Amino acid sequence: MNNMWGSMAQFEAIYWSWPIVLYLFLAGLSAGSVMVALLVKWNRHENNTRSIWDAMVKAGALIGPIAICIGLFLLIADLGKPFTFYILLIKYNFLSVMSLGVLFLLIYTPFAFLFAIIIFEKEIENSKILAFLKPVTKFIRSFSGIAKKMEYILFILAICVGIYTGFLLSAVAKLPLWNTPILPILFLLSGFSSGIAANILIGMWFFKGSLNKDSIKYLLMLDLRAIFFEIPILFILFIGMYFEGGISAVAASQALNHEYFGKILWIGVIGIGLIVPIIIAATALKNHVYKPTFIVLNSLVVLVGVVLLRYYIVYAGQICIGA
Repeated sequence: MNNMWGSMAQFEAIYWSWPIVLYLFLAGLSAGSVMVALLVKWNRHENNTRSIWDAMVKAGALIGPIAICIGLFLLIADLGKPFTFYILLIKYNFLSVMSLGVLFLLIYTPFAFLFAIIIFEKEIENSKILAFLKPVTKFIRSFSGIAKKMEYILFILAICVGIYTGFLLSAVAKLPLWNTPILPILFLLSGFSSGIAANILIGMWFFKGSLNKDSIKYLLMLDLRAIFFEIPILFILFIGMYFEGGISAVAASQALNHEYFGKILWIGVIGIGLIVPIIIAATALKNHVYKPTFIVLNSLVVLVGVVLLRYYIVYAGQICIGA
């Protein structure tokens, strides 16, 4: 298999490699971006088209369908027989995590596209290239309240997709680091955190979302809340493995102390992805220095941390098996 960070030849047990890492990241990012966009739209959205709130809604509507489509392409390509993927779409086993995940994705993806069409309705109306989408916007407008109901359904589906990325791994009983009920919660939270970060960056870059003191403070606090939930969940993951005993305890020790993957966890996931954002937010909030630079830097390190978390779980889970 191909690899992303140098040679993985020394790790012969790697069956799920970097395409799966990116798929899990992109699926979580898509779900998180959509959830954040919907929450902002429902709670803080303003009519000012230059506000960061409007920009974050548009960013989430854009990231959601694009990220999930790229992720699915990587997943299908990694199957080895991509032309047989359609079988998963017509044959369902509701006792299979993979089958349920495909069902969630099959419903979530078109809903994500419909959400994007709703959010970019004005742009579609004024565009010749996107003119083919006008009948869709007219159809949605013709039914009063349908857009809001679609948003509620999409939010639930986004949660399901975010959780599913963790269940996909946790269903593998032979790998202790994967086979834990904590993993779906950790992936959902980290996906939500990456959604905040990505929506901020794309919103500021493409949709000219202006930041002010209040919005910067709110976004920093929002990031902190997500991180403060992630840290105990990550702690519980390893504590649970330790107290389970047997190969799970050995696998936890191996994963924490591994010469290579241990550094990815302590330096990349915890140091860069969790501690640095806390320092950035604490510094800004304590000194009342509300600059966009803090938000951009905070968002970048959060995204790096989430990617490294997926990378660590996928690779370390296959290497550190308690043997």
